[in-house]
Amino acid sequence: MTDYSKFRDLSPTAYADALGRAQFMDIGIRELWPQIPRIAGPAYTVFCPSGDNLMLHAAIYRADPGAIIVVEAGDIDYAMSGGNVCAIAQKRGIAGFVIDGVIRDLAEVRDSRFPVFARGVIPIPGQKQMLGSLKQSITCGGVQTEYGDIVVADEEGIVVIPAAQQDAALKIAKARTDKDASKSLEEWESAHRAKIEQRLLELGHSDLEP
Repeated sequence: MTDYSKFRDLSPTAYADALGRAQFMDIGIRELWPQIPRIAGPAYTVFCPSGDNLMLHAAIYRADPGAIIVVEAGDIDYAMSGGNVCAIAQKRGIAGFVIDGVIRDLAEVRDSRFPVFARGVIPIPGQKQMLGSLKQSITCGGVQTEYGDIVVADEEGIVVIPAAQQDAALKIAKARTDKDASKSLEEWESAHRAKIEQRLLELGHSDLEP
């Protein structure tokens, strides 16, 4: 069984050396309340057609504790969930929601401290009339996300780690984090300045007046 706390120990920024830009969701999907805790866990993927939230509501009773429900919504005109749905998900041990769409009842969600990352809020609820899909490939925040991929999300952003790359990505991210932690700011500044000056020189820059 995968220990997801290892992934939660590292910020999404730590995975930038291990994964390409394609694995990081766009900046439109962000935390919906301040000082939100970092979450990490396996993606339980959901697709909802435009104007409908049935499949997300079904997912909260099907996803395992510790999972992150990741949703491709059909639009941003109707809320995918509200306070009660988030409360039930929290009660059942769901780690949080990552939604390429919007929710409502933000005050309730914030008060309960349930982690939700989405594009915003709107008061109007979606319908429950159309089937979408569960546990299938989706696109969320521009990232192709498969059921079981590892999602790490906090105020810095959201990364999707393909299941097949999880060990390698964690190793690279941890090595980078440990390397940075081992240096003082003065040591980092010295190395950084030398690197920048060398790069300027290589590109032909000169501080001399023409």
